[in-house]
Amino acid sequence: MASLKELKGRINSVKSTQKITKAKQMVAAAKLRKAQAAAESARPYAARLAEVMGSLAGKITVSENSPKLLAGTGSDKVHLLVVMNSDKGLAGAFNSNIVKAARIKAKELEAQGKTVLFYLVGRKGRAPLRREFPKQIAHLFDTTDVRDPGFDEAERIANELVALYEAGKFDVAHLFYSKFRSALVQEPTDQQIIPVPAPKAVAATAGADAVTEYEPEEEEILAALLPRYLRTQLFGALLENAASEQGASMTAMDNATRNAGDLIKKLTIQYNRSRQAAITTELVEIIAGAEAL
Repeated sequence: MASLKELKGRINSVKSTQKITKAKQMVAAAKLRKAQAAAESARPYAARLAEVMGSLAGKITVSENSPKLLAGTGSDKVHLLVVMNSDKGLAGAFNSNIVKAARIKAKELEAQGKTVLFYLVGRKGRAPLRREFPKQIAHLFDTTDVRDPGFDEAERIANELVALYEAGKFDVAHLFYSKFRSALVQEPTDQQIIPVPAPKAVAATAGADAVTEYEPEEEEILAALLPRYLRTQLFGALLENAASEQGASMTAMDNATRNAGDLIKKLTIQYNRSRQAAITTELVEIIAGAEAL
C-alpha cells in the first residue's frame, strides 16, 4: 500500500497535469474559432469551382488529347496515397484515424494487385506507416516550420504531385485528411485527386449551361483550371485538417481534465483514509501504552 508521502506526491503530480490539460483545452478552443471560420469560408469557392469544372467537363469528350490531369495515364497500376497529418500530438484519435483510413485503403489496393506508395504531410503519421510500409514511402513534406499551413503549402504540394505524375511515378493519387463537422466529430476522408474525377455537378449544370459559349475552347480552359482545382482541393484539406485538429484537441483535453479531476478525488479519498488509519493506529498504541503503566 502506498505511503502518505507517495499519495500526496501523486495528487500534486495529477494536479499539475490537470493544469496543463486545462490550459491546452483553452488554447485549442481559442484556435478552433479561427480554424473553423477559415475552413467554412473556403468551402463555397471550392464548391463553385467544382460546378464550373462540371460544366466544362460535360461539354467535352475525354480522349488522349485531353489534359493529362483529367484523362489519366491510361493505367491504374500505381497508387499514391497522400496522407495529411499534424505535427503535434495531444489531439486524441485525430491522427490515428487518418492513418487507419490510409492503411485500410492500402491493404485493399494491394489485395487487388496494385502498387501502393505514400506521400506523407506532417510528422505524426510517419512512424506507424514507416513501420508497416518501410519501402513504400515515396516522399515526405515537412511542415514543422510552418505555423499555419495555407495556400503556399498547398501550392508546393500540388506542384510536387504534378511533377511526380508527369514523371510517371504513379497513375492515381488519393488524398486522406479529416473533414471538420464539429468540435466533437471529425470525419476521416478519402478523396481521389489525380486524375481529377468528373465533378458530381456535371449532371446538374450541363443542361443549365447548354447555351453558354466559351472562349477559348473548353479543353483549353480546363487545362488552365485543373492545376488550380488540385491546389484548391489540397488547400481545403489543409484547412479542414487544421480545424479538425483543434476540435479533437479541445475534446481530448477536456476529457483529460475531467479524468484528472476524478483521479484527484479518488486519490484524496485514499489519502484521507490512510491518514485516518495512521492516526487511529497511533491512538491505539498510546492508549495501550497508558493502560500498560
